[in-house]
Amino acid sequence: MVTPEDLQRIIVEGDTELLVDRATRIGAGLAGQLTSTQLRNVFGTVRLIEAMWTPKKDDVQQTKAARQLLLLKPKLAYQAKRQRGRGVEELERVLVPVIELVGKDYARFQRFVEFFEAIVAYHTAAGAE
Repeated sequence: MVTPEDLQRIIVEGDTELLVDRATRIGAGLAGQLTSTQLRNVFGTVRLIEAMWTPKKDDVQQTKAARQLLLLKPKLAYQAKRQRGRGVEELERVLVPVIELVGKDYARFQRFVEFFEAIVAYHTAAGAE
């Protein structure tokens, strides 16, 4: 699906062309396995974190946002075991390494949001329910 090297280029180096290519594949691959509601629930959490994590916020607020992003990992693990099918497991396999690459870096977080947003868009474009 996506290699650690791909994620490094997308999140750390900011390779937009690769982001679009991999998001196309991932979104289409998840279309038959994951409902739009399931995907948007996770993406909604990311959007809430994004609202907390802006460069204009103080260090305490940014640390809280980075912590919430890290706590998304156990939430994904829980959802992957709770949901039927393999869709959430596949999403977890993609997002957990990305979350680890982000750390507390705001620019990397923004690239993560762009990547996830593209996955959601291509998932919908592939005809997901």
